[in-house]
Amino acid sequence: MPLVKVKAKYQVTLPTAVREQVGVDVGDLLEAHVERGKITLTPKTVVDREIAEGLADIKKGRTYGPFSSAEELLHSLHRNVRKMKKKSKSAA
Repeated sequence: MPLVKVKAKYQVTLPTAVREQVGVDVGDLLEAHVERGKITLTPKTVVDREIAEGLADIKKGRTYGPFSSAEELLHSLHRNVRKMKKKSKSAA
């Protein structure tokens, strides 16, 4: 097990073997977690909020398509606009 030294500004260098095993590169983010006196660093990715919302929509089935043509897409869009207008009229 490789040892690392805490430097003056509390920085540590991850050994090459450790970095390569988990695929950590310069600029990557690591989440630091302390549990029972141990520090765990976990690689994390940052996802744009809009992308995260889109992925949540996909998971919940709030999607349309796939479409085999642009005409099919437009037909679907027009149909859904009509549905939304009906809902807004009945809610008012």
